[in-house]
Amino acid sequence: MESIINVLIEEPELQSPILIEGLPGVGNVGKLAADHLLEQLGGVKFAEIFSRHFPPQVVLDEDGVVSLVNNELYYVRNVGRGVDVIFLIGDHQGLTPEGQFDLARNIVDMAKDMGVSRIYTLGGYGIGKMVEEVRVLGAVTHLSMKEDLQSHGVLFSPGEPGAGIVGASGLIVGLAQNAGIEAACLMGETSGYFVDPKGAEALCRVLASILGVEIDFSDLEAKAQQIDVIASKIKEMEGSQSGGREDLGYIG
Repeated sequence: MESIINVLIEEPELQSPILIEGLPGVGNVGKLAADHLLEQLGGVKFAEIFSRHFPPQVVLDEDGVVSLVNNELYYVRNVGRGVDVIFLIGDHQGLTPEGQFDLARNIVDMAKDMGVSRIYTLGGYGIGKMVEEVRVLGAVTHLSMKEDLQSHGVLFSPGEPGAGIVGASGLIVGLAQNAGIEAACLMGETSGYFVDPKGAEALCRVLASILGVEIDFSDLEAKAQQIDVIASKIKEMEGSQSGGREDLGYIG
């Protein structure tokens, strides 16, 4: 079996599209954000990515029909200010460092073939404690991108994340730089304790501003309310401990 198999369902004609990646990571912040934005904008699946670098398993639908785990690509035309957008979503990243590199390189190669003009990767920045006001931190391939992202509320904080950016969100940006594609990693701050819709909402608000679209956040807000009880218990635990901010690093 080839290490990666790209299955094209359709070959859409897109004009200098933007690619948004949202795969599982810390707090599932990036995945939640990409899934929510795609659901809000609507999208057409045009490709599936299968790989031996994914977990060796199948998933079952509600009728008991199996399918191999994969990543999927969707497109949406004429979003907001008129840009075409591609979404990369899925439930898994590569299991090994080699698999991570192979899958990220595959995505960047596909992006280049499709004429992608810019890539945004999404993830969570785990800080190891509860977050009241969620920040969105950024990292870019080109300094010229920084001012534009700052105008949309993205922060660039020296030394954060201190451990660098691990996983698909980091590798895709790094490989995009080598391929001559502008790219940025957007990181929603999160405790890292559980699936974090608040961090996802912060990312969605930044992306909505970048794309110039109106987004309904009620679903993410409802999910956030469901974890309030857990969060309050964690706050009580933190209250009994001393210490400053701990940088747990970042995993895409």
